[in-house]
Amino acid sequence: MANSLSSLDWSRVQAFLAVVDTGSLSGAARQLGTSQPTLGRQVKALEEALATRLFRREAKGLALTEAGAALVEPARAMQEAAMRMQFTAAGREEELAGTVRITAPVSVSRWMLPEIVARLRREEPEIQIELVPNDASDNLLFREADIAVRMYQPTQLDLVALRLGDLRMGLYAAESYLEGRELPTEFAALMQMDLVGNDREERIIRGMREFGIAADRHSFGARVDDQSVYWALVCAGCGLGFGPCMVGDVEPGVVAVLRGPPVPSLPMWLAAHEEVRRVPRVARVWDTLAEALPPLLDPAAPRA
Repeated sequence: MANSLSSLDWSRVQAFLAVVDTGSLSGAARQLGTSQPTLGRQVKALEEALATRLFRREAKGLALTEAGAALVEPARAMQEAAMRMQFTAAGREEELAGTVRITAPVSVSRWMLPEIVARLRREEPEIQIELVPNDASDNLLFREADIAVRMYQPTQLDLVALRLGDLRMGLYAAESYLEGRELPTEFAALMQMDLVGNDREERIIRGMREFGIAADRHSFGARVDDQSVYWALVCAGCGLGFGPCMVGDVEPGVVAVLRGPPVPSLPMWLAAHEEVRRVPRVARVWDTLAEALPPLLDPAAPRA
């Protein structure tokens, strides 16, 4: 076992932690961008190297064994040490070339970033852009992305964050849905009409509850978490739905039922690890995003 430990493969430790975080081989494979069989082999190889079983199968996925649970903390320490090495090395890169990975919400990736990425490619052809549309929060501290566009203020330590402005939101419906219907004027009454909502994401539900409207996932006749598909359902006439005004106001066949309050705007932030932010190619992309996104937004509201 001593020889196995001296040549411990870091990718196997990554696979172990991904399963810990997601609870399944399939979820871990998606997180790491690999196949489930490959990830399964990595976990098995780690178990063989350590001569111990790390997981047991349960109805809802994989659960840690006692031995596996004891290894999580030292594995996290290895992960953090590896990240520090990457950040230290990244901070010393000088070339305006290479890959910059941007993560952003699906709606922002679909409607706001393509032209900005095209501009970057024209101006800096040696910089390659990886765009990751994701409504979840990729971990910048673990280099899942170099730059994140977030619709909330990042609070993790060691992150640089810049507020860009507010994405104005509205309530929209297809003309085909509204035909023959009389629209109420009160927001609460509008919320009693057919609504397009989310499946597992609860932001809309929380917003409705803040206005005293009893809501759960069954309040929505059509549910989906992917924001591009969400908007497609609204356009198809499935009911009223929320969307950015910059999108809804120019969508053919769609009518603005309500713009702005009480529909809240969403603050938009740029975030990056402070060391990664100094890398020339990342700084170049950051500066372009910081210049190009605010004109598409309302000015940032003053912070208390």
